Amino acid sequence: MTEKQTKDVFISILGLQDYEGADGDSVELTTTGKLTRTEQGYHLSYQESALTGMEGTETNIEIFPRSVVLTRTGQVCSEMVFEQGVRHLSLYNTPYGSLEVGVAARKIHSTIGDRGGELEVNYSIDIDHRLAGENSFSLKVREAKVTQ
Repeated sequence: MTEKQTKDVFISILGLQDYEGADGDSVELTTTGKLTRTEQGYHLSYQESALTGMEGTETNIEIFPRSVVLTRTGQVCSEMVFEQGVRHLSLYNTPYGSLEVGVAARKIHSTIGDRGGELEVNYSIDIDHRLAGENSFSLKVREAKVTQ
């Protein structure tokens, strides 16, 4: 795949959330999306569904050698920066209000390449510098082959 060439892909997503004082939650989603190689890494995009509670939201994931940036626009608007060992402040806007959260990635592992691959991010979320939850998401991306 050359730079800026976009491929149709299948994406399998598993998100795990474990918030203090609440039962853990998981979301699994299989969807289609787009994978593009950029100058700095890869860009992955897909539409959220009613299953995730974010229908009408587009998710964009920028995968760089040392970090991952997840941006959502639409019903839910947010930008979360994941960089191992670094805490980033993120603004999370929902139809119910906005929240400023700290995001600290404990582990980022990516094998994403021109034909797909996997991405795993483990991170904690804090509110007012108090741990609110331990989360992770993993993506498996594969080419959507066109049959002739």
